[in-house]
Amino acid sequence: MKIDKKYPLLAKPTVETGIYQSISKEEAGWQYLNFQARLMKKGEIWKGDTGNNEYGIILLGGNYSLKSDKGNWKTTNGRKDVFSGIAHTMYLPRNTAFELKAESELLDIGYGWCATDQDFDPVFKTPEEAEIEIRGGDNATRQINSLIQPGFPCHRLVSVEVYTPAGNWSSYPAHKHDERKLDENGNVLEARLEETYFYKIDKPAGFAIQQVYNNDRSLDEIAVVKNNDVVMVPRGYHPVVAGHGFNVYYLNFLTGSDQSLANTPDPNHEWIFDSWKSLDPRIPMVTAEMNGKSGF
Repeated sequence: MKIDKKYPLLAKPTVETGIYQSISKEEAGWQYLNFQARLMKKGEIWKGDTGNNEYGIILLGGNYSLKSDKGNWKTTNGRKDVFSGIAHTMYLPRNTAFELKAESELLDIGYGWCATDQDFDPVFKTPEEAEIEIRGGDNATRQINSLIQPGFPCHRLVSVEVYTPAGNWSSYPAHKHDERKLDENGNVLEARLEETYFYKIDKPAGFAIQQVYNNDRSLDEIAVVKNNDVVMVPRGYHPVVAGHGFNVYYLNFLTGSDQSLANTPDPNHEWIFDSWKSLDPRIPMVTAEMNGKSGF
């Protein structure tokens, strides 16, 4: 992990091919969450074993085939890049030996994992099966694609991909999920979650800005985020804004006390929920119908 010294929660890509982003729970000081992004050339094979972990593998660009001791799968309508369609999602349970082979000239994947003591079946989720949610309004409109959503048959992992049009705010109004809160019936009002934001920007000069802060401002950091950067969110509120002129994508992995996205908004922002007048017509930015049509 290559940490930006000016902003200790920002990890920069380390290489151009191979594993170019890597966040371990030990390096991050977390209990659960690990993340990597990997770029592979056609015919290259990644041999792995999930061990005592459950894995979520998200197709960022290209196509792959995967063979395992629990089944075989193959993508045929992958996207050229994250702005050319919706992700395929591969969930692998613990104790799964696998071989993932790049079937396109370049294959870009991001994957998160965490320890588990529970057994589930593998799941191969196609772009057509990913639910699209349009969230927010006005210049806080964004698109959320549910990949490993709450209720998905796994133990702790959650993953979504988010599209924020140029100039718009995202993860906004700001929210947090750093303490576990239950109502009188035992329902989760807020989960305690660790989270990674893995960014893609649609132009080389593009950027986003992300703040991570808590109520007493003992944590208050602002990062300028570029393509392939990761922001780690150990606690606190964490809003994002896309630079004007640049569409922004981020892939979230979360894990912690519950397989949930339950959160608490910044009380200073709650009034914003009732202020929106319209939705940004640029959303949705991607659909499953776009997959496989990029000519790669």
